[in-house]
Amino acid sequence: MKIVAQNRRARFDYEIVETIEAGMMLTGSEVKSCREGHISLVGAYVTVHKGKVKLRNVTIARYRYAAGSQTNEPERERELLLKSAEIDRLSTAVDQKGMTLVPLEVRAGKYIKIVIGLGRGKKKFDKRASIKKRDVERKLREGREY
Repeated sequence: MKIVAQNRRARFDYEIVETIEAGMMLTGSEVKSCREGHISLVGAYVTVHKGKVKLRNVTIARYRYAAGSQTNEPERERELLLKSAEIDRLSTAVDQKGMTLVPLEVRAGKYIKIVIGLGRGKKKFDKRASIKKRDVERKLREGREY
């Protein structure tokens, strides 16, 4: 499957404990737009309410070749397709203090799938530590001494 969009900021802001792949309920023009890569996960989040998992604040641009009546609302709320056991497990996990669901990436193959992560927000010192770790790994890869 081809990755068409990533939320790179999510892995920096959250410590991802678990990842889940889910389907998305989309219209035909939204699917075509996603396959072209016209989707943005900036500021997106996932909520669980009344047994339904909703993806909010995701922007899928209008498909440029669609007729006027077939265009979609770019930032509408979209339902995610998960099994009821997974939804129950996620809702109990989100109820714990500090846990949240964050969209990580969108993949396009035969179906459009989204990878959501169950994560805990990082503190400022955790972010500094991950930056330092990344810099050390980069220097070691390049062969320089640290």
